[in-house]
Amino acid sequence: MILNDENHREIIESYSEQDWKPLFDLIPEIEKTSNFGEIVEGERGTTGIIQMPYYKESSIITLFLKIAYELPFIISFDWGSWDEGRNIAQNEDFDFDTIDIPTKCKLITAIVRNDRFCEGTLISAFNSGLILKIIRSIRNSIKRDNKPQR
Repeated sequence: MILNDENHREIIESYSEQDWKPLFDLIPEIEKTSNFGEIVEGERGTTGIIQMPYYKESSIITLFLKIAYELPFIISFDWGSWDEGRNIAQNEDFDFDTIDIPTKCKLITAIVRNDRFCEGTLISAFNSGLILKIIRSIRNSIKRDNKPQR
């Protein structure tokens, strides 16, 4: 399922720590994964059909995508013209704890959707640690928001 741009904020902000648990449970798996995917070389079949090279994602990425669409936190918006998100994703020193959870979900959405047009983008975001940083930051926000007030 994909959230629409009009009400994604309310839906995402209504998720409990338990709702996010499947995503947070991926953190140790992501941390110990060294290869998130690889390019598979193309080949010419015996009938003359050419299979072009393609990226094969690891099972952790497949599971991540399943969780992203089932929770859901993938948002339908004009991610291609979202310059703020592009600037955040390209800044290796960006502190993701300075943005809210819906914006973090928009970042993940932009990466996931971009991968459909530029194959390998999602693998690259996992390899660089970008996805892990965003997931950890979502967890930090949830833990901070659920801390008992004194």
